[in-house]
Amino acid sequence: MLIDKAFILAAIIFVGILCQWFAWRVKLPAILFLLFAGIIAGPLTGLLNSDALFGELLFPFISLSVAVILFEGSLTLRFHQIAGLGRVVRNLISFGVLASWLITAAATRLLFDFPWSLALLFGAITSVTGPTVIVPMLRTVKPTAAVSNILRWEGIVIDPIGATLAVLVYKFMLASSSDHVLSHTLFAFAKLVGVGLLFGSLAGYLYGNILRRHWLPEYLHNVATLGLVVFVFALSNSIQHESGLLTVTVMGIWLANMRDVSLEEILYFKESLSVLLISVLFIVLAARLDFQRFLHLGWQVVFIFLSIQFLARPLSVMISALGSQLKWPERHLLAWIAPRGIVAAAISALFAIKLEEAGYSEAGLLVPLTFSVIIGTVVLQSGTARFIAKKLGVAEPEPKGFLIIGANLVARIIGKALLQAGFRVLLVDSDWDKIKNARMDGLETYYGEPVSEHADRNLDLIGIGKLLALSPRGPLNTLSCMHYRMELGSNSVFAIQAASDLEITKKRKAISRRHWRVLFGEEVTFSSLSKVLVQGNWEVRSTRLTPTFDFTAFQKQHGHGAIPLFGVTPKDGIEVFSAEEQLSPQPGWTIIALVEKAEACNSIGNA
Repeated sequence: MLIDKAFILAAIIFVGILCQWFAWRVKLPAILFLLFAGIIAGPLTGLLNSDALFGELLFPFISLSVAVILFEGSLTLRFHQIAGLGRVVRNLISFGVLASWLITAAATRLLFDFPWSLALLFGAITSVTGPTVIVPMLRTVKPTAAVSNILRWEGIVIDPIGATLAVLVYKFMLASSSDHVLSHTLFAFAKLVGVGLLFGSLAGYLYGNILRRHWLPEYLHNVATLGLVVFVFALSNSIQHESGLLTVTVMGIWLANMRDVSLEEILYFKESLSVLLISVLFIVLAARLDFQRFLHLGWQVVFIFLSIQFLARPLSVMISALGSQLKWPERHLLAWIAPRGIVAAAISALFAIKLEEAGYSEAGLLVPLTFSVIIGTVVLQSGTARFIAKKLGVAEPEPKGFLIIGANLVARIIGKALLQAGFRVLLVDSDWDKIKNARMDGLETYYGEPVSEHADRNLDLIGIGKLLALSPRGPLNTLSCMHYRMELGSNSVFAIQAASDLEITKKRKAISRRHWRVLFGEEVTFSSLSKVLVQGNWEVRSTRLTPTFDFTAFQKQHGHGAIPLFGVTPKDGIEVFSAEEQLSPQPGWTIIALVEKAEACNSIGNA
């Protein structure tokens, strides 16, 4: 039996990652395919019985997993991201939640004839959006920075608030026979919020100082963070039931906004862990669905979904955005996007079991009703949000632009070539004279250090998809690549080699962990490029390939007298030539290359 359980668990993980990969390929939220996989494995085929597989550990596993997912999301919440929009976020997680809660509860009471207490509980459960579906949807929709930041903040912060609201309604239901039901509920609310804020702030402050003072070796950062999160979550819950989600969210936000605390590696680890946990959780929860209870919902479930999508959400957004600087198209997109996720699924499953044991016969419908809302919101919004964002004019352009570290001669010449090819270019340098020269060349610039708090607040990265580190300062190139690879991806950050890099042995290069790509080839260095450009021996040219003059012919014609820099595809995409990847340009491509002017000039490899 042990072997069977191990195999089933391994199969869940494998299928979950397969769903994640397929979602990436088709650019849709993974929750869709994870839910379908769980339904196929559970209700349709009976291959997966989640309760038998996990036994009594099922809901502790769900709770701890949700805690880790929320903590990972809260680590990305920085206050400077919502400068000027904090009021909107605050309203969404207060007045917006209240409006959504009451409208959904009223519709549920009217359509299903639930008791008011159960209708209010369902309204609280479905008032939460979630980072598990918001973040993947934002990657596909790519709205403006204002909309994106509001949705991310709302999706993460609203989860513990919605869970707290659901807990209060649940406690009210259980204490309804008591003489002091209101006072008991208010006391529970105050205790829950107090414990969550206190424990979260204290844990975040203490752990942040441990990281800042380097009291913990780097190889323990990831595992120590994970251990602390689950411990603080469990400790908080043991003191006040269901306060753990608020605790870990506050802890993550506190850490994210502490100065001089490096979180890059922790974020990388937590993001990978969250993907794994989300993949397992959705399959496990979907496998517990009962189709017979779905049939009991009837046509009324459609009207519940419509009331949430077209009444509750738009009204909550309109109320929350009053007096804000948000444009009307941005408000309309916010009103459309509010998918439900893992927290709603987990809470509904937990309370359904407890309330059925307490004698609420209708509580069995909570799970299928909640999953209907989850599936409906995710399917509709993921399939239409990008189209609507484009029509409203609040979608970011495709990230084809370049962030260039350095405004020296090499960076300016390469930047002008990219600008002439139709790509956005942003040069960053702390040398005012170089910035001034770049501006005189018509290039967009940022004056300051590329890795700084000021840059994080003020760098406009809309439409930026790649980084080219072209500074003569090798450590700055390395630091910039490490900093921006979390946002742009390891495959989209490139750095020019310093001359000293050529002296490093191949063995040392093989064992080094480099998280970026070497620009333009192993033998190309910043000093060699700079030398030939200063001397005027080389220039940047664009050459369009044809069936009769392909890339092989281009190489034969120029020999060592050309260094390919970029390849522009017929669909206006762009690829960067690097030492790690040998591109195969096809007819129709345009090659942007640094080309020798005269045969007498030395090749760049000898410069």
